[in-house]
Amino acid sequence: MIKTLSFAVMHFTVAFVVVYLMTGSWVTGGLVALVEPCVNTVAYHFHEKFWQRRTLADDAAAGSLTHALPAI
Repeated sequence: MIKTLSFAVMHFTVAFVVVYLMTGSWVTGGLVALVEPCVNTVAYHFHEKFWQRRTLADDAAAGSLTHALPAI
Protein backbone atom coordinates (compact mmCIF):
# COMPACT_ATOMS: atom_id res chain seq x y z
CA MET A 1 0.00 0.00 0.00
CA ILE A 2 2.87 2.38 0.72
CA LYS A 3 4.26 1.81 -2.77
CA THR A 4 0.84 2.60 -4.28
CA LEU A 5 0.55 5.81 -2.25
CA SER A 6 4.06 6.90 -3.18
CA PHE A 7 3.27 6.28 -6.87
CA ALA A 8 0.09 8.38 -6.54
CA VAL A 9 2.05 11.25 -4.99
CA MET A 10 4.64 10.98 -7.75
CA HIS A 11 1.90 10.92 -10.42
CA PHE A 12 0.20 14.04 -9.02
CA THR A 13 3.56 15.81 -8.71
CA VAL A 14 4.67 15.02 -12.25
CA ALA A 15 1.30 16.06 -13.70
CA PHE A 16 1.37 19.32 -11.74
CA VAL A 17 4.97 20.21 -12.62
CA VAL A 18 4.60 19.44 -16.34
CA VAL A 19 1.43 21.50 -16.71
CA TYR A 20 2.78 24.32 -14.55
CA LEU A 21 5.93 24.49 -16.69
CA MET A 22 3.83 24.50 -19.86
CA THR A 23 1.32 27.12 -18.72
CA GLY A 24 2.89 29.00 -15.82
CA SER A 25 -0.41 28.62 -13.98
CA TRP A 26 -0.58 27.11 -10.49
CA VAL A 27 -4.36 26.73 -10.84
CA THR A 28 -4.18 24.91 -14.17
CA GLY A 29 -1.36 22.70 -12.90
CA GLY A 30 -3.39 21.85 -9.80
CA LEU A 31 -6.56 21.12 -11.76
CA VAL A 32 -4.78 18.84 -14.20
CA ALA A 33 -2.95 17.09 -11.36
CA LEU A 34 -6.32 16.29 -9.79
CA VAL A 35 -8.43 15.58 -12.88
CA GLU A 36 -5.98 13.61 -15.03
CA PRO A 37 -5.46 10.72 -12.58
CA CYS A 38 -9.23 10.39 -12.14
CA VAL A 39 -9.81 10.23 -15.90
CA ASN A 40 -6.86 7.87 -16.29
CA THR A 41 -8.32 5.55 -13.64
CA VAL A 42 -11.64 5.30 -15.51
CA ALA A 43 -9.80 4.76 -18.80
CA TYR A 44 -7.70 2.02 -17.19
CA HIS A 45 -10.88 0.23 -16.04
CA PHE A 46 -12.17 0.04 -19.62
CA HIS A 47 -8.70 -0.88 -20.91
CA GLU A 48 -8.65 -3.87 -18.53
CA LYS A 49 -12.15 -4.95 -19.60
CA PHE A 50 -11.06 -4.83 -23.24
CA TRP A 51 -7.99 -6.98 -22.55
CA GLN A 52 -10.00 -9.47 -20.50
CA ARG A 53 -12.43 -9.94 -23.39
CA ARG A 54 -9.58 -10.24 -25.86
CA THR A 55 -7.81 -12.83 -23.72
CA LEU A 56 -11.00 -14.85 -23.38
CA ALA A 57 -11.60 -14.69 -27.14
CA ASP A 58 -7.99 -15.71 -27.85
CA ASP A 59 -8.26 -18.60 -25.38
CA ALA A 60 -11.54 -19.74 -26.93
CA ALA A 61 -10.08 -19.56 -30.43
CA ALA A 62 -6.98 -21.49 -29.36
CA GLY A 63 -9.15 -24.12 -27.69
CA SER A 64 -11.28 -24.61 -30.77
CA LEU A 65 -8.19 -24.89 -32.94
CA THR A 66 -6.65 -27.62 -30.81
CA HIS A 67 -9.88 -29.61 -30.99
CA ALA A 68 -9.98 -29.24 -34.75
CA LEU A 69 -6.40 -30.46 -35.27
CA PRO A 70 -5.92 -34.19 -35.82
CA ALA A 71 -3.98 -36.04 -33.12
CA ILE A 72 -0.50 -37.04 -34.21
